[in-house]
Amino acid sequence: MSMEILLIASLGLISGLSIGCIGIGGVILVPGLFYLAGIPIQTAIAAAMMGYLLTGLVGTVVYAGKKSINWSMAGWLCAGAMPAAVAGAWLSNNIPGAALEFVIGLLTVTSGVQALKGKADDPQSRSKIKPSALVAIGVLTGVLSAITGTGGPLVLVPLMLWLKTPVLTAIGLSQAVQLPIAALATAGNFAFGTPDVTLGAILAVALAIGSYAGAQLAHKIPQAGLKKLVASVLIAVGTMIILKIVSRLV
Repeated sequence: MSMEILLIASLGLISGLSIGCIGIGGVILVPGLFYLAGIPIQTAIAAAMMGYLLTGLVGTVVYAGKKSINWSMAGWLCAGAMPAAVAGAWLSNNIPGAALEFVIGLLTVTSGVQALKGKADDPQSRSKIKPSALVAIGVLTGVLSAITGTGGPLVLVPLMLWLKTPVLTAIGLSQAVQLPIAALATAGNFAFGTPDVTLGAILAVALAIGSYAGAQLAHKIPQAGLKKLVASVLIAVGTMIILKIVSRLV
């Protein structure tokens, strides 16, 4: 096995573990492929979306088996996310690479800050989210996920936590939404570009293995400490991406 394949598989495994456990992990994958493996960012985004097909399937099965998915909410989210993912796929193939890097960095920092601000679940303070709001959240999730190649969880989980959704429910929803987003974004990438199928297949296997382990782990350990750790990493990674772009411009 070449070092490049080993690096790609390792990035997929680590990202999948984080996606399955806390829902936020896809943001690590595209920057890793771009900065560490030297893969063009549009190619990395398209391959990551292919990889999320299997990750979404595995995560959905595990969380559904643990009864951690609210299917009514998932349906409304998917209604908005599915058509938006196709639009995001078109945008990802027509937006300059530097702009995509900046969006990824900004999303990373924002997600980390939001996760750090999230408080422990309080049944008395949970808000009921209207179907129209869920559809709007789905649209935002679908577009941004397809544009950046981060998958649905990165965008959806912080939003759901901000709206006082229980942690496991938020992660479960992100798994269920991830699959249709990945499917339609991948179809769009094939229609509007030329994805690297081999790279996508390697990522799919690595992501799926990591996602399964992470999903099992999520139901066995306290979430507060782990969420804070990952949030801190997200802020650090996002800040470095943005600073690197700024340094190039300056």
